[in-house]
Amino acid sequence: MHQLKVLVFGSDNFISTLVELKPYLKFNLFQEANNLNKNLINFDVLFIHEEVLKNEKIKNVINKYNSIKILASDKDSKNNNYDSILSLPTTLNEINSIIERSVAKKTFSKNASIKINEYMLDKNEKKLFKKNEFIILTEKEVQLLELFLNTKKPVTKNKILSLVWHYASDADTHTVETHIYRLRKKIYEKFFDEHFILNNKNGYYL
Repeated sequence: MHQLKVLVFGSDNFISTLVELKPYLKFNLFQEANNLNKNLINFDVLFIHEEVLKNEKIKNVINKYNSIKILASDKDSKNNNYDSILSLPTTLNEINSIIERSVAKKTFSKNASIKINEYMLDKNEKKLFKKNEFIILTEKEVQLLELFLNTKKPVTKNKILSLVWHYASDADTHTVETHIYRLRKKIYEKFFDEHFILNNKNGYYL
């Protein structure tokens, strides 16, 4: 992972305290310093002291961006608009830890769930959801769905063999057909969907 870029919003005292700790922080620290013209999307984390949210201009700018947001608060805050809340006073270890945990959690969540039309694929649990219903998938079935989704066009049997089975000695085009048949059957039996995986002369696609 690259060294995280963290932009801090806070009072002069809050920022100066963090600047003093800079040699011991596990991330690159940048000060907001009342300059709201920065492109906040370039930062991995926005680290915000609750006090600055009294300034509506700053609050509105922060709310516009989908970066990871950590709120530092000396109150018992339950603000749900933030990815994490750091209770003050705190320690150096906790500052480093909450930054790293928040980024890891967001990255894990983003990589784990993939939207496929009306469905949601959870790669970690190997489940395909539609509303409150789901089916359990095999590892190969997850890889097949990812391949179809990422390719955006029909995929030939030979290409599927190459990318999913890596031309294993016990695999051939019948292996591909069998896996897709079983996956289609699972989906139809649970969701009555005959059109989830389609195919034409060029291959299979979603």
